[in-house]
Amino acid sequence: MSTIESVLNETRIFPPSSEFARQANIAGIQGYQALCAEAEQDYQGFWAKRANELILWHKPFTQVLDDSAAPFYKWFADGKLNVSYNCLDRHLETQADKVAIIFESDEGEVQRVTYRELHQRVCQLANALRSHDIKKGDRVVIYMPMRIEAVVAMQACARIGAIHSVVFGGFSAKSLHERIHDAGAVAVITADEQVRGGKHNPLKATVDEAMRMNDTTSVQLIVVYRRTGGEIPFDAVRDVWWHDITQDASAECEPEWVDAEHPLFTLYTSGSTGKPKGVQHSSAGYLLGAKVSMQWIFDYKLTDIFWCTADVGWITGHSYVTYGPLAMGATQVIFEGIPTYPHAGRFWEIIQKHKVTTFYTAPTAIRSLIKLGGDLPAQYDLSSLRLLGSVGEPINPEAWMWFYEKVGRSRCPIVDTWWQTETGCHMIAPAPGAVALKPGSCTFPLPGIFAAIVDEAGHDVENGKGGFLVIKKPFPSQIRTLWGDPERFKKAYFPEDIGHGQYYLAGDSAYRDKDGYFWIMGRIDDVLNVSGHRLGTMEIESALVAHPLVAEAAVVGKPHEIKGEAVIAFVVLKGKYPHGEEVVQITDTLRDWVAKEIGPIAKPEEIRFGENLPKTRSGKIMRRLLRTLAKGEEITQDISTLENPAILEQLKYPSK
Repeated sequence: MSTIESVLNETRIFPPSSEFARQANIAGIQGYQALCAEAEQDYQGFWAKRANELILWHKPFTQVLDDSAAPFYKWFADGKLNVSYNCLDRHLETQADKVAIIFESDEGEVQRVTYRELHQRVCQLANALRSHDIKKGDRVVIYMPMRIEAVVAMQACARIGAIHSVVFGGFSAKSLHERIHDAGAVAVITADEQVRGGKHNPLKATVDEAMRMNDTTSVQLIVVYRRTGGEIPFDAVRDVWWHDITQDASAECEPEWVDAEHPLFTLYTSGSTGKPKGVQHSSAGYLLGAKVSMQWIFDYKLTDIFWCTADVGWITGHSYVTYGPLAMGATQVIFEGIPTYPHAGRFWEIIQKHKVTTFYTAPTAIRSLIKLGGDLPAQYDLSSLRLLGSVGEPINPEAWMWFYEKVGRSRCPIVDTWWQTETGCHMIAPAPGAVALKPGSCTFPLPGIFAAIVDEAGHDVENGKGGFLVIKKPFPSQIRTLWGDPERFKKAYFPEDIGHGQYYLAGDSAYRDKDGYFWIMGRIDDVLNVSGHRLGTMEIESALVAHPLVAEAAVVGKPHEIKGEAVIAFVVLKGKYPHGEEVVQITDTLRDWVAKEIGPIAKPEEIRFGENLPKTRSGKIMRRLLRTLAKGEEITQDISTLENPAILEQLKYPSK
């Protein structure tokens, strides 16, 4: 393989202010380098120290890392703990009356729940589940709206040692059925309906549909939270109301003390082929990753009001809603709705109203907010903000600049975080009081994370050259296996042909610039081979989005008999959808722009315009569908998770 070429040229740099650096948990680049040196010198000792400082152990560990069955690594294996105890009970003596969650519903109703109240609610549900014979090791699927109750359900499972598997509330009955079936779930926790953007969406009815797909289902219990009071089918034998089973349950619940390696949860992530993969995470290692990243990357302070906009159906909502903030004793915002309802300033209104200090969201949301009203943030008081964060995919430099200038008012660092469902927490991200920022770069690995870029033989590539992103040493928060499929786990993440099965293969392409900064170029399967040049799609997308006409862009390849692959761009404009001669003019303008920004080799062969891009309900662009459309093939994949399936018809053919 020739190395993947980097074509992005970003020279802007933003050092941390002396004021921010002074108060930071990692203060100055020297502080960051000292932690990295500590990890280099005594790797196991480095992680053992953090595990002892940050986790309350029921039985302390004596062994740090067991690599005897690599890549099935074990961390702190002879220790015992309970994750819910570490998130709730540990705060009862010191800050029981501190607000844990500020919840805002779709309609705007606000509830505040203290650590004492949250602990009581978790204990009541945990006791109710125990009374229905849910026990340690049982799998429980959670299919809930983005409300306090979703967090309560997850924490209650953790409290009794049940293994939760959260399924995003926008997923179809088929997707839900696949996950229930694969996990062998004995119970499902759901709601009558969810409310998003003023619309009522069925959840219990979807669960029932999923149950009908398999007569031999393992599910014995369905717990239903009443969100709307909408009419739903109810099975008197199997279904129970949340309020009925918890109202008389004790508000004290002895936690189940589990081994450090006891699975805390499985979370299913879609592969490009085959059935969804059940990513399995441990208890102690995962919790440690969530806490160190809250401390180092979010620079957590006791006075912070933390808001991660992710749904708990995704790993971001696990690590930075349900576990990380609560383990730190933070006050956080949870929002049920969407950024555009009932008006395009809803996010900014929430920040203003609740005095949010740390705001963590996705590039897709940022780009959508730019399109909705790039000047809207100026109409709100965002002075409480001190730190911004980006998650989910590489952020285009121009979107980064808008976020920095318009939302952060050029004073809030942006932590651009690279990590995955499989890593459990941030892997590469700037410590905001230590690292100078470059728009579009996730900067440097966290201390103790040995990230590198290699070619397909596993050899390090020089700075400026792209390759495969790997992590060379095991780390506490990493995936332990794929549920029920250890061979697929080894083949997918520790392939023999890269690093002899010793390196964790992320599946992303990346490069380091002359200063050693990491830049994510896209998924390995999103690398285009154009006339012998291997180009990362993210960089072409960044160039397109940098043009003032463009709100959003996604780039894929399609086979080309001369070039190998041709670049096909799907573009959403800031203005109206173009027609006729306007399509030709804008296409020519954008092709010339990409040639100027990157080089003629990266010019899109074809540009298709749409009023939107095909996205999941979490805002993730489904590039696999775009590849199918680009090739002119019929879509045979399940599209029930799409927010906007009608957009596929618009993007099916070249714009006219």
